[in-house]
Amino acid sequence: MEYETMREHGEPSVPADLHPEIPHPARMYDYYLGGKDNFPADRAAAERALAANPEFRSTARANRAFLHRAVRTAAALGLDQFLDIGTGIPTAGHTHEIAQTVNPRSRVVYVDNDPIVLTHARALMAGTPLGRTAVLQADLRDPADVLSATKAEHLLDFGRPVALVLAAVLHFLPDEDRPYEVVHTLLDALAPGSCLILSHGTADFIPAEVRDRVTGVYDRATAPLVGRSREQVQAFLDGLEVLDPGVVTVPLWRPDGAPGEGAERVSMYGALARKA
Repeated sequence: MEYETMREHGEPSVPADLHPEIPHPARMYDYYLGGKDNFPADRAAAERALAANPEFRSTARANRAFLHRAVRTAAALGLDQFLDIGTGIPTAGHTHEIAQTVNPRSRVVYVDNDPIVLTHARALMAGTPLGRTAVLQADLRDPADVLSATKAEHLLDFGRPVALVLAAVLHFLPDEDRPYEVVHTLLDALAPGSCLILSHGTADFIPAEVRDRVTGVYDRATAPLVGRSREQVQAFLDGLEVLDPGVVTVPLWRPDGAPGEGAERVSMYGALARKA
């Protein structure tokens, strides 16, 4: 039974071992964006996070708008292959829709480690007739497995440039998960001319007590939340050519119009960088 059909009759039935009673960041993010692909535990946790920091919702929307602009930019640079890891639940205007609008032949591979997210994704996605969109289950914390799963399915041509999309996902990897090593393992497998589209949460602009309340909410979810400084986010891009305007808050990255008030203090950095 497709997930969309199940939603018509209320909350979807899922196997107990998937633990829908535990909040999941991807489904919390869907709630921030106004989506319906979430469970009561996700909604309750998201409301606690919003009570601690009401800007979570506007930050999520600013990050989604950044993703649109960055994917369009990568596609305009000629990239027609996208590897989106930690995708969350694809909603309107996700990577495959944006990329295939610019180039209908674009191939997009989504990777996530949550079976529920993957179920949602497969039900909600459809690629263009010329392009290809696929969903794989793998864990970002094991980049070798991500790469081998993608290569085994012959979904992307790693001899040609690929746009690696890590949007609002690395802040769920604490330092013990070696996030910098993960990123560079993925980049090392990509051809010259490939790009990294990166966005990452930060606590640079919020008081420590707000940060602690928010991280406390995520500590009870399936993944912790680790806000990193601008300098720490910049370090993910070491060895790459960082395109203008560099590492900035997501509303300030090549905005389509005049950024709104407070755009320079939104708690999410974004950047696009190219591998030489």
